[in-house]
Amino acid sequence: MEEFLIRLLQFMLAISLLVLLHEGGHFFFSKLFGVRVEKFYLFFDPWFHLFEFKPKKSDTTYGIGWLPLGGYCKISGMIDESFDTEQMKQPAQPWEFRTKPAWQRLLIMIGGVLVNFLLALFIYSMVLFTWGDSYFKTSDLSMGWKFNTEAKKLGFQDHDILVGYDNNDFGKFNVDVYRHIADAQTVQVVRNQTDSTGKIVASKKIDIKMPGDMSLLTMLKDEPVFARPFVPAEIDSVLPNSPAMKAGIKKGDRLVAINGKAIDSWNEFNYQRGVLNDMLATAQSPADSMKVRNASVVIEHAATKATDSLQVVLTPELLLGVTQTSIATYYKPTEVKYGFFESIPAGIAYGWNTLKGYVSDLRYVFSAEGAKSLGGFGAIGSLFPPTWDWHSFWLMTAFLSIILAFMNILPIPALDGGHVLFLIYEMITGRKPSEKFLLYAEYIGFGILILLMVVANLNDILRWLGYM
Repeated sequence: MEEFLIRLLQFMLAISLLVLLHEGGHFFFSKLFGVRVEKFYLFFDPWFHLFEFKPKKSDTTYGIGWLPLGGYCKISGMIDESFDTEQMKQPAQPWEFRTKPAWQRLLIMIGGVLVNFLLALFIYSMVLFTWGDSYFKTSDLSMGWKFNTEAKKLGFQDHDILVGYDNNDFGKFNVDVYRHIADAQTVQVVRNQTDSTGKIVASKKIDIKMPGDMSLLTMLKDEPVFARPFVPAEIDSVLPNSPAMKAGIKKGDRLVAINGKAIDSWNEFNYQRGVLNDMLATAQSPADSMKVRNASVVIEHAATKATDSLQVVLTPELLLGVTQTSIATYYKPTEVKYGFFESIPAGIAYGWNTLKGYVSDLRYVFSAEGAKSLGGFGAIGSLFPPTWDWHSFWLMTAFLSIILAFMNILPIPALDGGHVLFLIYEMITGRKPSEKFLLYAEYIGFGILILLMVVANLNDILRWLGYM
């Protein structure tokens, strides 16, 4: 419950900040060009609001709604999500949006997107200035990678070291590595040859031909995934009163097998645990469940290098009660520090790369599998860490700011991008779309957004119930 509340608080804080600044972008340009803003609200307020006030000598009412799905800035003389048609029937006034030149209306409409994009770049810059950057180089992962069956069909072998694609270096180990593999024509790996003692006696650089159009979504959703850095199945620590402690397993011991299945890495152990989870889901009785939980584990003791076969009763969640080693156990990360002025171009590059990756991944939304992967508020909230961490919070907030900027500039009626599209049409042709057309377009766009929101949040519910 505590983890849920911490994630919820981070999510609400981030969304509130982004919505306020997004609407503030519209507000700023509206005031700059003398357009009246009737309402400035955080969250929506159908039927009632939580808080509202109007300063003296101000045309704007400020408030907080009860429905936390965004916010709005109601601009006089504009067809928007308020669907205020009565106002549009009145004679046009000089302070209204509709009486201003097209270029001013365009700046008012892109104000929110502009603020969100610049905010993301600013946050990334300040994160790099404050904490620097820490990452692992893909080429430094000298134990190589663990590949699934599909990857091995293409020519990869376990322990291959990924070094480049299409004559480019992979660079940092992050999701971009998978994007590059998905689109590559050729992937370069280093393949080591070892003797009977495991000592490397030779290394060879190999080019692996790729299809060039692999699905990133499939690569990451496969179980096991297309590739993961190889991490030996060594015990980092043993939890008190856990099945592992009761069985005599100690820190530094290495898992060799579970239920007769050979284990050479945590990648393989986690896959076998997933198999047990599937079996547990189909158990018909407590006896069946206990049969799944009773596992035969073979370990190699760190002190003696002798192997030992143990019977272990896993927890109801099928946990052994150990913490796993990770790539941080075996590799030293590259640490980069930035001065204030150095952090600005670095933050811009970081944000631009994030935007490119996000836009590239959107192509998968239009597939059946991509539609199932859509997530709503629950999925977004789960991206925040379960403990309060300002570094992670600001990185996530910047990422959401980029998403909000890009999604809002899409040429869909009811979004800023829809208004921009019609304004560009007006600037090119010299003709305004009719108010009736704009109203119907707003209805259609709003319906599309509601449908997408329902699908995304329904996916969250189905995942929570275990149907997806």
